Amino acid sequence: MSADVTETGPGEAETAKKVTPTSRRSFLLGATAAGGLLPLQTAAAKAATTAPADHAITVPAEFATAANTALPKITFPMTGADVFAAACKNEEVAALLCCPGNYKVIHAIAEQGIPVYSGRNELAMCAAADAFIRITGEMAVTSGTEGPGFTTMIMGIANANAARTPLLVLASNTSVKDDDTEAGIQVGEQQSVTTNLRKYGKRLITPQRVHEYAGYAFRQLRTGIPRPVHIDFTNEVTDARFKSAGDLSFFFDKTKYRSESKPYPNPADIKTAIQMLGAAKRPIIVSSTGVFYSKAWDALRKFAEKASIPVCESGAMRGQFPDDHPLSADRSPTALSSADLVFFVGQYCMPTIGEYAFGPEAKYIRIQPTAEDVGRNIPIDLGIVADERATMEALAEAASAASRPDWLNEIHAARAKFEDENEAIYKLGAAFGDAVHPAVIGKELAAFLQGGNIPKEQTTIAQGGFGIARYTRRWLRAFRPGQIMNGNYQYGPVGLDIGYTVGVAAAVRQGAGVQAPYKGKPIVCITGDAGFGYTGLEVETMAKYRMPVVIIIYNNNAWGTWYPQADEVHRAPIHLFQENLRYDKVAEALGGRGEYVTRPEDFRPALERAWKVASEESLPVVINCQGRKEFWLRSKTSPGFLGKVEPGCMSYYH
Repeated sequence: MSADVTETGPGEAETAKKVTPTSRRSFLLGATAAGGLLPLQTAAAKAATTAPADHAITVPAEFATAANTALPKITFPMTGADVFAAACKNEEVAALLCCPGNYKVIHAIAEQGIPVYSGRNELAMCAAADAFIRITGEMAVTSGTEGPGFTTMIMGIANANAARTPLLVLASNTSVKDDDTEAGIQVGEQQSVTTNLRKYGKRLITPQRVHEYAGYAFRQLRTGIPRPVHIDFTNEVTDARFKSAGDLSFFFDKTKYRSESKPYPNPADIKTAIQMLGAAKRPIIVSSTGVFYSKAWDALRKFAEKASIPVCESGAMRGQFPDDHPLSADRSPTALSSADLVFFVGQYCMPTIGEYAFGPEAKYIRIQPTAEDVGRNIPIDLGIVADERATMEALAEAASAASRPDWLNEIHAARAKFEDENEAIYKLGAAFGDAVHPAVIGKELAAFLQGGNIPKEQTTIAQGGFGIARYTRRWLRAFRPGQIMNGNYQYGPVGLDIGYTVGVAAAVRQGAGVQAPYKGKPIVCITGDAGFGYTGLEVETMAKYRMPVVIIIYNNNAWGTWYPQADEVHRAPIHLFQENLRYDKVAEALGGRGEYVTRPEDFRPALERAWKVASEESLPVVINCQGRKEFWLRSKTSPGFLGKVEPGCMSYYH
């Protein structure tokens, strides 16, 4: 993250005049006169070892002061930044997750009373906002400064786009008068950069239209297929002052610039769907992203139960249909090829033929609120262009009660086979006594969170990692909407897991959206050692905001790309880290807590201690699980790197 050079704070210029600059040459000469550089380094090390014992990591007093101070009353006259921030408040934006930068806008949002979380890296905080939305269904915003701050967010924006997340991306962009001059080191054109990574974008240059373009942004975010919206602000807009609402060209309440109305299904389409269902023997429903954002889970369940249709999930979040329901097919991968009719409900990232495990004779019905994507990748037999919730309600009303004992027996037999396979995998993994096998993490974590004293529906999970997720996805279950956030969804970025976790933790801490019943409860993050290296400093962000988080790092000393190169002498080192790195110590240095686990029997006790700290002290705890890179080699340490079957609990790409 780079600070804005164009937004100098009050008094900074005067302070700068008092500092005597030291050139590198004069510094080196001074060091030589004092006996060379080594004595200086030794003196610094000695000073560090003799620091006062009471120099504990603390949260600055300013946090408590801000929490206990009334918000300012923002009324006209207002700046352009204030006008946009007020629109965010009016649209019930639930959180801003950002780094310092784009100061005028983020300060204005904070003074509207919208919860703000500032982190260490714009990419991580962009991912945090993405995750916040994915597990609440509420609106969240991320922000960055012009130039370096904005470009740091690019991977996060692309990832949100692939996941179909309605993420509002805000960035500053200097002044219109400086266009084409390279007047500042951070000047850069933004909109073309995100052209293919967003639903809508606009550079704001006309001050009087700032509220109008807020309306443009929220119309796009709240309707149709969700994707990011990118707005960048020039100084002319943020600094503009408006004496009254009359100075604005389009200043209306949200009820005047957008509609809450949803498209309802064509009755003829519902009739056709019911006819196709009547002719099917083995129908199945794939519940995906659109079911979550349209809050269609109750209608989905009503339709499935009435017509006796199994349901499996895909998507950027899980839990719309509970895994312990008799109709759940999430853990029945071998039965998927038998399905003869598939309802894709809100499947915005449509797989191609062969990516999902359905047979070649299956017929497809696709349900989503816009038509332009229907029929892409998988040929459809019926497309229903309508809101997912409205369609599920209409289908539930039109469907006849049905019983499909043979089909359900096949689903249940496939589930039992899957669970037997998991148990065999666990026994193989538990046999390694000198390191923690991922199967041990998967089974023990699921048993602790969902099979013990903790209510099974309580804990929200940020499911990340690459290889480790191939295991934990097999054991972890979702029982309510927004319980599991699938990190590596569709775009497959490495390194965003700890950023995601900030957003998930912020959402549960606030009790935003569907997380309201679980407000303040600890959450769990699963990641790998490669991923932690990207955004691990956000542990400090969690500690700063006192977020109760248990972060499980599968530490196998390697990138997930290592195992295909294992026998290539000159290639393999490219994919390796130093062995036995202490990520737990990093967490402690950042204000959190750490556990280092090197044997399978020590994982559960460490998990229990970490949970206790998270629950009672409201702090992040890193459990550094020491694995071995050889665990991914099936020929040497069966079962090796596991495959996947989609859709269902093992879904990885859709």
